[in-house]
Amino acid sequence: MADNNSEGGFLKYVFSMVFVKQLLMIMGGLLILLLLVLLWLRIYTHHGQKIELPDFIGKNIGDARQMATDHDFEIIAADSLFIVGKPGGLITDQNPKPGSMVKERRKIYVTVTKYIKETVRVADLPTLYGNAYEQKKTELKYRDIESVIKDYKYDPGEPNHILEVYYNGELVISRDGRKDNVVIEKGGTLEFVLSRRDGGDVMIPNLKCVTLDEAKFILESSRLMLGDISKRGEDAEDAVWYIIAQSPPYDGITNIKMGDKVSVTVATKKPDICD
Repeated sequence: MADNNSEGGFLKYVFSMVFVKQLLMIMGGLLILLLLVLLWLRIYTHHGQKIELPDFIGKNIGDARQMATDHDFEIIAADSLFIVGKPGGLITDQNPKPGSMVKERRKIYVTVTKYIKETVRVADLPTLYGNAYEQKKTELKYRDIESVIKDYKYDPGEPNHILEVYYNGELVISRDGRKDNVVIEKGGTLEFVLSRRDGGDVMIPNLKCVTLDEAKFILESSRLMLGDISKRGEDAEDAVWYIIAQSPPYDGITNIKMGDKVSVTVATKKPDICD
């Protein structure tokens, strides 16, 4: 009898307004707690929210890390490279790209410039001696090494080919070999001495007694030029001019540079000495 009374009292309590009110209060409290947790996540972690990624390219890695901290990002230097004329620690690329929509606490991977200059040994350069200058200039440019022409020298081979290479005033490559252990900074400049077909020494030819046309041919064959022409006698249209003197004179010993001029004195009468 007592048990029936207890069960009836419990059921009566469950269906009473007091129980319903308490149940609703508990459920309301749990709902409010859940809303507060979600609000906290949104405020402090921006759960599910994305923001636009700033542009870190061109900025110093230190400044970029400060900017990233302000936005709750993390900067990670994934790679580094040396760029001529750029200071070290400069960001050149980033992933994700600027303007991407990402969540906070995202890791941003960047490429930065090196602080220490890269170098290359002479032994690691392409073969330079005896090769065409313009071709090797292009190859060296790809290695961040500049090229300038220092001088020219006579050489019987093809013109504008490399005869000597200097770095900081030191001869590092020539026909006698190369200094393989010399270190060249990227961004540095190599100075070149190139070949040329004129400028070599040649013996002064003997032009006396030959005609002016023959003298021109002899000079061209010796890679010399005809200088001033002094005429003696009447300048007839069909006159044949003979060389009676030249400057510099022929002595069978003296040399002059290719490209130099030889001046002559001509006359229409062949000198007696020529017979």
